[in-house]
Amino acid sequence: MAAQLVALSFDANDPLRLARFWAEALRWEVGDDDGEVVSLVPTDGTRFTIDFGRVPEPKSALLNRLHLDLTTTSLEDQMSTVERLIELGGRHIDIGQGPEETHVVLADPEGNEFCIIEPTNNFLSTCGRFGSITCDGTREVGYFWSEALGWPLVWDQDEETAIRAPDLTGPMITWGGPPLHPKPPKNRLHLDIAPVAGGDQQAEVERLIALGARRLDIGQGDVPWVVMADPDDNEFCVLTPRN
Repeated sequence: MAAQLVALSFDANDPLRLARFWAEALRWEVGDDDGEVVSLVPTDGTRFTIDFGRVPEPKSALLNRLHLDLTTTSLEDQMSTVERLIELGGRHIDIGQGPEETHVVLADPEGNEFCIIEPTNNFLSTCGRFGSITCDGTREVGYFWSEALGWPLVWDQDEETAIRAPDLTGPMITWGGPPLHPKPPKNRLHLDIAPVAGGDQQAEVERLIALGARRLDIGQGDVPWVVMADPDDNEFCVLTPRN
């Protein structure tokens, strides 16, 4: 049985500030805050949360291997979104996108890149504001995550892949194919997945290993989740079963 996607997790120096920024960006709501982890609650039918967990170290890699793409409905919406997020602490960044690009690349207050996509982008037009978790990864890792989550491929061409929840809620997850950016020591963003209620965490870990994942020790110690790496060496966590 496939696992469920529980959360997209950000490392954050100031979880509440980053959560408030992304709540505005995605038009979601700030939820639970225990001082160490702040969660965003979706308002658009997405079936997972976004969690911001406190870490001491700042972002160091030039580019994250995962970033978010936000859609817009008009050029005015794109422009006003950019202006509003800059007011909240975002900034323009140059990652080599070139002047001909019609999307806008920004960084959030802690330097995490994301894109404000132009309204003519038909690929993400069926998604809401949260268009995509966009990953720097190979075609094969797209196949891995399709099997891991039970999400069908909605794109598989030119070494690029994309998957989406079977009921077409929430964003796509996409992989752009080679070449890959250098892997940082630890990604600032990662996926948290879990077996459904009544499932078995260890059995899920073994299933994922059979699909090409491996266990990973990042100094997590004695915790109730299992840290793993997908076939492109990107970290993710397998939590205990839940509804």
